[in-house]
This record gives sequence, structure tokens and C-alpha cells, in this order.
Amino acid sequence: MADIQVFTDGACRGNPGPGGWGVILQSGRHRKELYGGEFDTTNNRMELTAAIKALETLKRPSTVELYTDSEYLRKGITEWLPNWRRRDWKTAANKSVKNTDLWQRLEELAQQHRVRWYWVKGHSGHEGNEQADRLANQAIDELSAGEH
Repeated sequence: MADIQVFTDGACRGNPGPGGWGVILQSGRHRKELYGGEFDTTNNRMELTAAIKALETLKRPSTVELYTDSEYLRKGITEWLPNWRRRDWKTAANKSVKNTDLWQRLEELAQQHRVRWYWVKGHSGHEGNEQADRLANQAIDELSAGEH
């Protein structure tokens, strides 16, 4: 059993465009919600940022179950990243990996914990994912309204 369950999501209106990320951390009866956004970003950057912000929040090494609706995030961290690193951050097609700054930060943070990465279908009623999505969109709304 994990110490902490984490639900993350990223959203973007336009791609690129204003974007937001949302995180829910749960441990026993404790729950924390985080969200934020950027004016000019991409959906993939927001998905990565959500996972980074979640792991940055943890104060000690933990066992984490992280749920995301982003195959890019889950496959990137569990499958693609070792090859990118071995090829000096190039894809199999010898192109530069996009979002290298975020991938490197995420890898650094993930190594401090025992993280199991789970994919869930987005917008399918998965409560944690739906709530993280609401937070990501709230961030965009507040950004657009000048509140962030």
C-alpha cells in the first residue's frame, strides 16, 4: 500500500496557449490540493508540471501511487526516459527530446521516492482524475481573469 496517492492532470486552451495543472495528494484522512498555470505553454508541459509539483510537495521519501491520464507522462517516465538519457536526450529519430528540462526535473524527484505510475482514462468518471482536471481548468480560469 502506498503512503500517498497522487492524482495529476494538465490542461491547455490552445496548444500552445494558456495552461493549467492540478494535483490532489491523499494520505489516510489527509488531503491536499494544488494547482497553477502558465500563460503560454502546452498540454504536455502542464502534465509534466503537475507530476513535478506533486513530488516536490513531499517532505520525505515516500511510496507513491501516481495516477495520470497522460500516456506521454506515464510512458515517458517508465519507458522512454532511459533511452533518451542514453542517446543524450535525443529521440530514436535523432531529434531533441521536447520538454527535456521538465523530464530531467521529474526524473530527479522520482528517484527520491518509490513511485508507481498508473494511467487512467481521462474524462471517464475516475474521481481523482476528474478533480485534478477541475483544478487544472480552475488555474486557467484564474489566469485568464488575472487572479494568478
